Amino acid sequence: MKLYTYPGAPHPRRVHIYLAEKGIEIPFEQIDIMQRENKSPAFIGEVNAMGAVPALELDDGSHIAESIAICRYLEALYPEPSMFGSAPEEIGAVEMWLRRIELYLMMPVGMVWAHGSPLTKAVVKEQIPSVAELNRQMVNKYFEFLDRRLAQSEYLAGPNYSMADITALCTMDFAANLNGLPHDKGQVHLSRWYDAVSGRPSAKEQ
Repeated sequence: MKLYTYPGAPHPRRVHIYLAEKGIEIPFEQIDIMQRENKSPAFIGEVNAMGAVPALELDDGSHIAESIAICRYLEALYPEPSMFGSAPEEIGAVEMWLRRIELYLMMPVGMVWAHGSPLTKAVVKEQIPSVAELNRQMVNKYFEFLDRRLAQSEYLAGPNYSMADITALCTMDFAANLNGLPHDKGQVHLSRWYDAVSGRPSAKEQ
């Protein structure tokens, strides 16, 4: 297998943290998305028709794209330690929080990135500042929601660290570092969780 990636970008980073948590080693090839190598005809034609990373090349030459799809595939091959839950209730909770983070945090952060960052101005046909501002408000509101959740639970889906936490961490770091959207340090429960998950060796290395 081989992983096409761009370390530091939020979606590939999810896979890298997952691999580190599982102790899985996979060779990787860096695709420079800043130079738009992911949009080259060769990459789109041979690796990922969506022109995005990460993408996993299997031993038979076929490819799986999308972060969670890649991690699900690897989870089937290497089930322990589980990053998607073990008992039925835990599996459901992890899936619920994954969807919530992707829909209500990752998506608005992406809209801020698309419509509010000078780095995306060259590739977005028309940036709409009001869209960026509306989504900034949505992100801050969701941080409040997460703070309330983490007052009740050590991790997002329950007592165990999971793929939901990995996804939330990568999204929050992307929001803070490239979009100027850090969480409020006064959100003590979210801050406690953030310090714990960002302090894990898997997160520090990626």
